[in-house]
Amino acid sequence: MWRVALRGLASHKLRLALTALAVVLGVGFVAGTFVLTDTINSTFTDLFRQTTRGIDVAVRTKATFTSASNEQRAPMPAGVLDRITAIPGVAAAEGTVSGYAQLVGSDGKPVTTGGAPTLGISLSTVPRLQSATLRQGRLPAGPDEVAVDAYTAKKHDFHVGDRVQILFQGAPGEFTITGIIGFGSADNLAGATLAGFDPATAARVLDREGRYDEIDLVAADGVSESVARQRVATALGGDYEVITGRQLAESNSKLFGQFITFLDYALLAFAFVALLVGSFIIVNTFSIILAQRARELALLRCVGASRRQVLGMVLGEAGVVGLVASVAGLGVGVLIAFGLRAAFGVVGFSLPGTSLVIQTRTVVVALAVGLLVTLLAALPPGLRASRVPPVAALQQQAVYAAPQRRRWRVLAGTLLAAAGLTVLLLGVFTAVGNRWVDLAAGALAILLGVGLLSALVARPLAGVLGWPFAHWAGQAGRLARDNAARAPRRTASTAAALMIGLALVGFASIFAASLRASVTQILDQAVAADYILSGPAGGAQGFSPQVAARLAQQPEIASVAGVRIGLFKVDGLTGQLFGVDPAALAQTVITQTTAGDLNEISAGGVAVREDIATAHGWQVGDRITMEFPIGGAQSEVLRAIYKDNQVNGGYLLGLADYTRYYPNQADSIALVKARPGVSADASRAAVDRVVADFPSVQVKDQAEYKQGQASQINQVLVLFYLLVALAVVIAFIGIVNTLALSVLERVRELGLLRALGMTRAQMRSMIRWEAVIIAVLGAALGLVLGIFFGWTMVRSLHDRGVTQFSVPVTTLVVFVVIAALAGVLAAVFPGRRAARIDMLRAITTE
Repeated sequence: MWRVALRGLASHKLRLALTALAVVLGVGFVAGTFVLTDTINSTFTDLFRQTTRGIDVAVRTKATFTSASNEQRAPMPAGVLDRITAIPGVAAAEGTVSGYAQLVGSDGKPVTTGGAPTLGISLSTVPRLQSATLRQGRLPAGPDEVAVDAYTAKKHDFHVGDRVQILFQGAPGEFTITGIIGFGSADNLAGATLAGFDPATAARVLDREGRYDEIDLVAADGVSESVARQRVATALGGDYEVITGRQLAESNSKLFGQFITFLDYALLAFAFVALLVGSFIIVNTFSIILAQRARELALLRCVGASRRQVLGMVLGEAGVVGLVASVAGLGVGVLIAFGLRAAFGVVGFSLPGTSLVIQTRTVVVALAVGLLVTLLAALPPGLRASRVPPVAALQQQAVYAAPQRRRWRVLAGTLLAAAGLTVLLLGVFTAVGNRWVDLAAGALAILLGVGLLSALVARPLAGVLGWPFAHWAGQAGRLARDNAARAPRRTASTAAALMIGLALVGFASIFAASLRASVTQILDQAVAADYILSGPAGGAQGFSPQVAARLAQQPEIASVAGVRIGLFKVDGLTGQLFGVDPAALAQTVITQTTAGDLNEISAGGVAVREDIATAHGWQVGDRITMEFPIGGAQSEVLRAIYKDNQVNGGYLLGLADYTRYYPNQADSIALVKARPGVSADASRAAVDRVVADFPSVQVKDQAEYKQGQASQINQVLVLFYLLVALAVVIAFIGIVNTLALSVLERVRELGLLRALGMTRAQMRSMIRWEAVIIAVLGAALGLVLGIFFGWTMVRSLHDRGVTQFSVPVTTLVVFVVIAALAGVLAAVFPGRRAARIDMLRAITTE
C-alpha cells in the first residue's frame, strides 16, 4: 500500500504541487515569525548585557506601574548616592538620568524615528561603568557638548564638530557634537536616537537636577556582586530595588520581551489564518482527487485492501505532501523573516546587523504544524475514500458525499455557527471573562460554521451570481453558471477559503471607517479648539510645556490647554488620567459637569467621569485613594463629576497635583482657541511664530487633524491588508487548483463539448466565468461576515470612543471587483489546459 501511495503521488504531481504551495506559505509565516522574534530577543539580550557591562549593583526605585513595554519609576533623591558611596565594599558609584531629547537635522526638521524613543542619557565618567563604545571623537565633557549614536549620525549626516539643536521638555539648546557612540556592535538601541551628555549637563537639560533615575556601582576588589548587593540593600533598608548588573540586564530584556511576545502572537494569528485557508484547499484537493480515483480505490478493495489500508494510503500521501511542504516552508520562513526585518528598519525599528536565529523549536514546530494541518485536512476525504464499496469498481461515476454525511455536515456547521454567535455576542454585550478572547473565538467558530454550511447556499447563490454571465456571455456563461452550481460542495469549499480572507479584509475596512467617523464626530461635538498641537509619534513622546505657556501670552490667542497623560492605580487597577488646567480646558473642550465644580481641581483633587463615579458609588466630596509614581498612595478629594464626551477620559487632575506626582512634565497635546474677532490667518501666524522654536511640535487645525488621524488609521489598515494578503493569495491558489482538477475530472465532458462545436476561446471563457463566479461568491460571503464582525467590534469599543458604525460601500465594491479580476487570472492556466484537450482522446476517456 505504501508503494501504491507513492505511485499515486507521482501520478498527481502537478495537482498536489499547488496544494503543497498553500502549506508552504502558511508554514513559512509560522517559521518566519519564530525566526524574527527569536532573532530580536537574542539581539536585545546581548545588547542589554552590553549596556549593563561593568555594573555590579544597580539601585532604583520600585516600579509603580508596569505595562507591556514600559515601567514607571520615580526618580530618587541625589542624597541616596552619598549613602551608597559610604557603604564598605563600594569602590565607585554614579547616578544616571535619561529623558526626552530630540535632535534637529540640518534642514531644521526634527529627527523622527517612526515610533522609537528620542532619548537623552547621561554618559558615565567612571571607566568601569561606561557602556557606550566610542566610535569617533571623544565623550562630551562640557555644558554645550553632546555625543550622538552612530546610526543617527550616519543617517542624518552628523559629524564630530557639527553644531546641532536639541529639543527638551524645557527650552531647546544648541550643542557641539564631540563624539559618535555605539553599544558593542550595535549602532543604536532599536531605532531610538541617542543624545549623550556628561552627568551634570544631562541633569540640567533633562530636568533631573538633584535626582537620579538609577544609581550604578562597582564593587571593591574581593567583594562579589551578591555580597555588594546585600550590603547596599541592608543599608538602604528596603526602600529601593537593589539588583545585580546581571539581574538588571535580565529585567530590561524581560520587559522588552513582553512586547516581542505580543508581536509574536499577532504575527502567529495571521499565520493561523493562512493555515486555516490552506486547510480548505487541502480538503478540496483530496476530495476531488479521491473522487476521481473511486474506481481505483474500489479495485484495491476488490483485491483485498481493507478500509484501514485505504485510509492509511491516503494519509500517507498527505503526510508526504505535508512533510515536503513543511521543509520548503522553513526555507520560505527565513526569507519572510528577512522581509519583516527589513520592514522594521523602514518604520524606524532598526535591528543590529546580526545573523538570523533559527532554534530547534522553530524547526520542530514548523514541521509539526505543516504535517498536522495536512493530515487533519486530508482525514475527512480519506475516511470517505475508505468507504468506497468494491462494487464501485464496476461504475464510472463517484459520489462526493452521501446524504447522511451531508446531514452531519449541516448539523456540525449549525452547532459551530450558533456556538460562535453566542460567544461573540457574550463578548460584545457582557464583561464576563476576557472580551477579546470571546470575540476572537466566536468569530473563528462562525467562520468554520459558515464554511461548513456554505454548500447549502452555494447552488442558489451561484445561480444568482452567474445570471449576468449566462445572459451576457452566451453559452459559455450559461455552462459556467451550471458548472459552479452542479457541484455546490466543491464550489462552497473553494469559495470558503476566499471567504475567510475577505471577511478579515472587510472587517478591517469597516472598523477603520468607523474609527475615522468616530474621531470626526468627537472633534465636531466636543472640541471647541481651533488648533490642535501634538508632539512626535502622534503625541506619544510629548513636547515642552513652554509651548503652551508662550502661546498663552500671544494677544491673538484666547486660551491654551496643555494635556499631560499619566498612569495611576485605583483599587489595585491601573488607569489613565489627564493633567489639565481646568479653566483653559473649559474654553477648548465642551464639558458638561453634573456635580461639583471642575475649576476646583486647580487647587487639588480629582474630577471623574459620570459612569465611573456611578460604578464606584462616588459622590462629590468623597475621598479616593489613588496611587501615583511619586508619593505612592494619596487620598484625593472628588471635586467634580462630568458627562462622557470621549475627549476628557475617565479622570482629570489639576496641573499642580500632576507636577507633584509625576516625574515627566511633557504635554501630549495642546488645544488652542483663537481670540474672538481674530482672523484665521492671524491666529495661525501667532501659533506658527511660537512653534518655530520647537520644530517637533505639529500644528493642525481641526480639518488637518482629522485628515492626519485618518492617515494614521490608513497606515495601520495597509499593514493589516499586507498581512492578510497571504491568506488571500492561498485562497486564489485554491481556485486555480480546483479549476485545474475539475478540468481533469471533466475531460470526457469537455471533449464532447469540443466535438459538438465549442471553440477553444469559448472553452477558456467558460472556465474563466466559472472562476469569477466562485471568487465573487467567496467575496460576497466574506464581506457579509466582515460587516457583521465590524459591527461587533464597534459595539464592543463604544465606551472607548468608537461610537459610529460606518460601512465603506465603495471600498467593499472594489474588493468584489478585485476578487472577480483575480478570478479571471486564476482561470488562465486551467482554461488553457481545457482548451488544449484532444477531443478524440477525450471522448474515449473513462
